[in-house]
Amino acid sequence: MEKKQNRVYKVVLTGGPCGGKTTGQSRLCTFFENLGWKVFRVPETATVLLSGGIKFSDLSAEEVEAWLTSYRGRCSVSSPQAYIVSLVIAPAQAGGKPKSEPAFRFQENLLKTMLQIENTFFALGESCSRDCLIICDRGAMDASAFISREKWEQMMVTNRWNSVELRDNRYNQIIHMVSAANGAEDFYTTEEHACRSEGMELARELDYNAAAAWVGHPYFDLIDNSTDFETKICRMISSVCLKLCIDTGDRLLTNSRKLKFLVRGPLPRDSVFPPFQDFDVVHNYLQTNTPKMQARLRKRGQKGHWSYIHTIRKPKIRNQVVEVRTQLTHRDYMNLLAQRDDSHFTIFKKRRCFLFNNQYFQLDIYKEPCHPRCKGLILLETYTTSEDCNVQKSLPQFLTIVEEVTGNPLYSMFNLSLREEWTTTKKFCHALQG
Repeated sequence: MEKKQNRVYKVVLTGGPCGGKTTGQSRLCTFFENLGWKVFRVPETATVLLSGGIKFSDLSAEEVEAWLTSYRGRCSVSSPQAYIVSLVIAPAQAGGKPKSEPAFRFQENLLKTMLQIENTFFALGESCSRDCLIICDRGAMDASAFISREKWEQMMVTNRWNSVELRDNRYNQIIHMVSAANGAEDFYTTEEHACRSEGMELARELDYNAAAAWVGHPYFDLIDNSTDFETKICRMISSVCLKLCIDTGDRLLTNSRKLKFLVRGPLPRDSVFPPFQDFDVVHNYLQTNTPKMQARLRKRGQKGHWSYIHTIRKPKIRNQVVEVRTQLTHRDYMNLLAQRDDSHFTIFKKRRCFLFNNQYFQLDIYKEPCHPRCKGLILLETYTTSEDCNVQKSLPQFLTIVEEVTGNPLYSMFNLSLREEWTTTKKFCHALQG
């Protein structure tokens, strides 16, 4: 009998101040340990460095302490990242000049240290005899939130890094816990201190920057404050279980659901969008032993750097479609590509990812070569816990939304990619809307 391969699943927990990250990490750890998993918790690298007395070379200890005292008094942020923010964000807000060079060097060294610490935990996970969950307290892309885009690109070039590897291929899932300053203001406090309004505004900015740093990751979950805190934590744990296809029964019931909308082109100019990430995406469907199952490959990348995913979509269980996703190497991708199903076109898309109204959106723009039914097709996807009456209010107003097409087989990628006409083909699928 072939030995079952143990799973190693790497999750980044990030977010703004007072978002529930610390509580969420503890609860996630306990939940998976109770399932029999081994759980490793990678500490926040900034904590490790700053607790050891590291400080920017051109600041005295008195200047650092004075600013941090002022900063915490206005914002109640206990995160060590406040140390960096004090030099980058706040001086600019006060009309001063940010000390970008020390911040740049600190972030560069912080990122190098972070990658090495994570690699140690990742190696331990690979050698573990049990299924292993690795929870990273922030991840590589968080560093990009504290320096300019130009400095970040400079750092990538200097160290021969690229964002696709650091963001998309390094971690299986990103979870952003939205700050209480954004939607749960009454709860935005720290011990014995209620935050003032100006601190709350800065907290919202920090929260947005932390989320924007991860825009584009294929499995990015934004856990907002649309529910009470206990339900928020359950939603976070449920999002991990869903990606791992772990049946939690009624233990983590949530009302989050995926929505899909048809968008009419042409799209507005790029400057109308909030900050976004564009990707080239290529989908191929594979041959399967049963028509009740779908298998597909996805190639997704930027500037010649790619990530590869193999997805198997199974029939519904308890009225939920089950998907098993596996990250692949380029070699495995090419080997599986030989099993391509010639009854389907290869699907080419441009995928635009962005944050709007505290929600994460993916805009898929179909490209040629494709079946005529796909020409000019634009689909918007998001996950939401909002009631139906509030969904429309949260959608991007700069897009022309034609209608909601969630669950409509006419907009299933599986059906859209069929070479034959729908009126004659026997492969049109009503049960699995991919």
